[in-house]
Amino acid sequence: MATRSKATTAPDEAVTDDTAVEAETTAPAAKKAPAKRAPAKKATTKAPAKTAAAKKAAAAEPADDEVDSEAAVDPAAAADDADGEGTKAAPEVLPTGALVISQDDDDEMPVYSTTITGATADPVKDYLKQIGKVALLNAAEEVELAMRIEAGLFADDKLANSTGLSRELERELRWVSRDGQRAKSHLLGANLRLVVSLAKRYTGRGMQFLDLIQEGNLGLIRAVEKFDYTKGFKFSTYATWWIRQAITRAMADQARTIRIPVHMVEVINKLARVQRQMLQDLGREPTPEELSRELDMTPEKVVEVQKYGREPISLHTPLGEDGDSEFGDLIEDTEAVVPADAVGFTMLQKQLESLLDSLSEREAGVIRMRFGLGDGMPKTLDQIGDTFGVTRERIRQIESKTMAKLRHPSRSQSLRDYLE
Repeated sequence: MATRSKATTAPDEAVTDDTAVEAETTAPAAKKAPAKRAPAKKATTKAPAKTAAAKKAAAAEPADDEVDSEAAVDPAAAADDADGEGTKAAPEVLPTGALVISQDDDDEMPVYSTTITGATADPVKDYLKQIGKVALLNAAEEVELAMRIEAGLFADDKLANSTGLSRELERELRWVSRDGQRAKSHLLGANLRLVVSLAKRYTGRGMQFLDLIQEGNLGLIRAVEKFDYTKGFKFSTYATWWIRQAITRAMADQARTIRIPVHMVEVINKLARVQRQMLQDLGREPTPEELSRELDMTPEKVVEVQKYGREPISLHTPLGEDGDSEFGDLIEDTEAVVPADAVGFTMLQKQLESLLDSLSEREAGVIRMRFGLGDGMPKTLDQIGDTFGVTRERIRQIESKTMAKLRHPSRSQSLRDYLE
């Protein structure tokens, strides 16, 4: 009996070992999903508790199926868990057309962020709508931004000129540099309306309004770079001069079809101001002598400056109420050939040819070369003598004799009508 029981328990131990091996092989799959780990342990603990071989085998099969089903579900569950815990939230998607100057400012300074909505066909209106949404700055905020800009410039200088910086120090300097750029963008965006207000004063002088704003923005950038907050005045007071300078210089270089030097443009503008003031005081246009006394220059110089200040007129300027004609239609082309003169010149050429045919071949050749009747290039006596193989004195004699023949009334009468 003892032998039989020992024989019957051997298969049980074998089955138990096989079940334990299967459970161990499936354990890594079960570890992938921590939430599903309890059923796998329960299945592995039930298998050794069975005593009969058939019952243990039957119990092992559902356990295997359960573990396999858990292994099949584990990848999805692991992905869900990873999505819920390991991944970061996606960045917020900005609306189409958003204009963001600073998005990741660490401090509590207001961020310049506007969205283009309801855009129209008028670019000026759209631009004014965008910049109108930016909050203005007070004096304290301007000083704070200026200090951040100064710190950023200092960090840029350190990064460019220093060597052997530690990694931590270099990382901090780069952060300060980026913070200075964000502060610069913030200060620029909050003062764009100042540029518009100044550009309005220069409209109608040869440049488009948007071009004036663009040039003024360049002056604003220069003002931000040169602003010294330690002086105590507001940024708008300081930036006004840089914006005006940028606009006036751009007008001097681009507003006129024919460029005039900047110093002469200043003289022209000064003359125009004095002329307008005297027109209001006198009730009439001032004379060059009156203007010369006010400007401390000669009357001739005043007239010259007034000529420089005149704007050119396009030849395609329409005339009349209907605009069916242009200004260029009224200007005479002095280089154009008058039809009557062209006919008279053709008849004169034919008459001269008939007179030269009445002379000898040498006489006609000397006259043609001497006066350039054929190619329009008159020749000297030496050149003509080389052509005919005689001296220049002989050519002079031939010319004198031939001209005497042509002056005879029998030949010259036909040419007198062309002298009138």
